[in-house]
Amino acid sequence: MDFEKIIRDLIAHEHEEEWFEFKTNWYEPKEIGEYISAMSNSAALLGKSDAYFVWGIENNTHRIVGTEFDYHRDVKNEPLQHYLARQIKPDNGFSFHELTMDGERLVILVIPAAKNVPTAFDRERFIRIGSSKANLMDYPEREAQLFSVLTHGLPKIVNTKSEYQDLTFNKLFVYYEAKGAPISKRTFKRNLGLLTEDGSYNIMAQLLSDDSHIPIRFSLFNGKTKASTMYSVREFGNTCLLYSLDGVLNYGDILNIPQADERNRVVERKEVMLFNKDAYHEAVINVFVHNRWIDGNAPMFTGYQDRIEILSMGELPPDQNLEDFYAGISRPVNKKLADVFLQLHISERSGRGIPKIVSAYGRDHIHLNQDNICVEIPYDRLVISDALVNVPVDVQVESAENRGTESTGALADKRNAPVDVPVNAPVDELAEKEKIVLEFCKEPKGIWEIADELGYKDKRTVRKILSPLLMHGRIAMTTPDKPNSSKQKYITIR
Repeated sequence: MDFEKIIRDLIAHEHEEEWFEFKTNWYEPKEIGEYISAMSNSAALLGKSDAYFVWGIENNTHRIVGTEFDYHRDVKNEPLQHYLARQIKPDNGFSFHELTMDGERLVILVIPAAKNVPTAFDRERFIRIGSSKANLMDYPEREAQLFSVLTHGLPKIVNTKSEYQDLTFNKLFVYYEAKGAPISKRTFKRNLGLLTEDGSYNIMAQLLSDDSHIPIRFSLFNGKTKASTMYSVREFGNTCLLYSLDGVLNYGDILNIPQADERNRVVERKEVMLFNKDAYHEAVINVFVHNRWIDGNAPMFTGYQDRIEILSMGELPPDQNLEDFYAGISRPVNKKLADVFLQLHISERSGRGIPKIVSAYGRDHIHLNQDNICVEIPYDRLVISDALVNVPVDVQVESAENRGTESTGALADKRNAPVDVPVNAPVDELAEKEKIVLEFCKEPKGIWEIADELGYKDKRTVRKILSPLLMHGRIAMTTPDKPNSSKQKYITIR
């Protein structure tokens, strides 16, 4: 083992996790034994091959300070390693190792994950709950999960039965057809991995069915935290996951308004997008591929005044370390789902996603937490507004169904458009202007035509009027897949 590489990867984590622990000179033989039990069981529960206990690193700062811990000392005339091994059942082959890093002496205890049965110390079984050590019997749900993992392996979307068995897949067929890759209605369940061993629909099937039974929401806040006023909530879930993905991607493109950069202008003005489109797309696709769908938890998408946060439930795959993650070495949490995305050319599985995000915004905008991963997409604002509500936040998004049945540029079927739930939407203030727009746009009109009708000379003012109308579904874009097109027109929904 490359212990230095392992330790540097552990230090890079923002917080201690249930499969590793840092200490300086701490020495409590009985508790060391309990930690071996707890961390061995936690490693198995998390799919890790090993857990690690490291002396010589400060717990809070993760700073390398060195240690005087001596794992050769005796416990009541018995060598520490013998004392521990005698009481660890079954024997899991733990081992101590010593090394020097940054001129400081470190000791690392390698603890193999439990196999077949939980690891016990002194006839008691322990588990990690966050950064704390606890008796496994006090957490019956964790105990049941551990026994299930040791018996059947880690739960995955392909081996876990869905609670919904009355599933249909009409939207999935339409999506594949629209992508030019039709699938057989006779063999698709097996080919796509939608069945458990006993022939039941699994979580994978649930996700790709006409109704995933999982809400996926994009919330907008009029401020920089969730303590501020919520402006709107857009629902993209409860449908085939491929359509949910398209909806979130397209909605981000709508929010990503071009800004006129008048700085250092000579002849032509320069347009700067609100945020990096490639980084946003990669973050969203990664979230859909790697989210821990097995628990029924959806990813979260939140827009603030200064950024978008994209949060994926779950951690890194068990066999992936941080350096590999940032380097773009892909190890999908949901491999079968990743295969579908690859087949449909949604993703390339080239490993460019995370490097693109890091290149655009740096590692500081990717937060690896104990039970989730959060990517921040900051705004590059040229003109700071008081609220995100000045952004046109909603349009009828063209779905893959419509792409397969209607010509390019046709209006999306309003019945199939995701539902928007407005909160405190500012629609009364400009009511008269809105009435003019609604009457004028009975036939499709471009933004400059609308500006002329209203007597305005800039698009920004027009967008303030269009925004609530779009949000309420009273008007729609004629080419929603290209929201920033110079040929974009708006039409009243009758």
